[in-house]
Amino acid sequence: MSRPVPNPGILDIAPYTPGKSPKAEPGRKVFKLSANETPFGPSPKAIEAYKSAAEHLHDYPEGTSRILREAIGRAYGLDPDRIICGAGSDEILNLLAHTYLGHGDEAISTTHGFLVYPIATMANGAVNVIAPEVDYTASVDAILKLVTPRTKLVWLANPNNPTGTYLPFDEVKRLRAGLPSHVLLVLDAAYADYVSRNDYEMGIELVATSENTVMTHTFSKIHGLAALRVGWMFGPAHIVDAANRIRGPFNVSTPAMLAAIAAIEDTAHQEMSKTHTETWRNRLTEEISKLGLKVTPSVANFVLIHFPLDKGKTAEDADAFLTKRGLVLRALKNYKLPHALRLTIGTEEANKLVIEGLHDFMRAT
Repeated sequence: MSRPVPNPGILDIAPYTPGKSPKAEPGRKVFKLSANETPFGPSPKAIEAYKSAAEHLHDYPEGTSRILREAIGRAYGLDPDRIICGAGSDEILNLLAHTYLGHGDEAISTTHGFLVYPIATMANGAVNVIAPEVDYTASVDAILKLVTPRTKLVWLANPNNPTGTYLPFDEVKRLRAGLPSHVLLVLDAAYADYVSRNDYEMGIELVATSENTVMTHTFSKIHGLAALRVGWMFGPAHIVDAANRIRGPFNVSTPAMLAAIAAIEDTAHQEMSKTHTETWRNRLTEEISKLGLKVTPSVANFVLIHFPLDKGKTAEDADAFLTKRGLVLRALKNYKLPHALRLTIGTEEANKLVIEGLHDFMRAT
């Protein structure tokens, strides 16, 4: 009996596995700290804007996300015609792969890079080439060393998920300068809103001055609109034009657009979230390090915690221990980090409970 057969390579792709969601139990409060979601939710103005669309759900959205592109343009000083919006930045990453990668091509990502990169690469018949990292940080030299005539695209999450590390802007510019002009550099700036380093730039300047670089961003993190799936890309006009030719019509819903516009305009809500994140990122790093655990320095809204291999003290053991207390972190075996857990910075209550839980775990016999 015959049946449809997937294209070559599709079944070699490991499906994306999100962080586990907590299971509610009577009498136990549960904190989901596994998905890098903001603990504050979206701006109240975004919620109000979302609800305002309820009476028009029978109408198709405007097909180019014009009003959202214009709002993004105002917020960042960008030409709206050089912006494309999508159902999360994930859709845009897949659009870029579909537009620029084909059978036999190569795309480079890093050891602990975002899992969507190899999926998007391999789904289009291209080869995913992995560049080693240095101290859980992307290495420009390692990436450039792997460039061949078949290289068509380089994926760079900056900051990176799940490590929380970043490359200074000078290093990103050095990477761009070292790549052949036909290679597309994709700068994934999903966590840029949490960075407060003088040597960091999300990629806008480089995109504005080149023909072979794009920058993607999302409303799922500091804006708290993960459920609505809204992302965007700033790029050269010719790349935006090419991606728009295969972008599905009406790919961003009207409620999502209206909520995103309200969210990006509520700068006070963003600043509050960023301040909370910085305060607790520093405190969590300090307190967890005191327990004898290594924490990779992070500039994002999460921290990467490394556990020993000792029996009873492994990452898997810690995950089970914390889960029993209603604290759900992200296991990272699929990110080639089996001995680490990623902790999303939560509310003050959740953060204190994690510190307490890890203290008890490390002291337990």
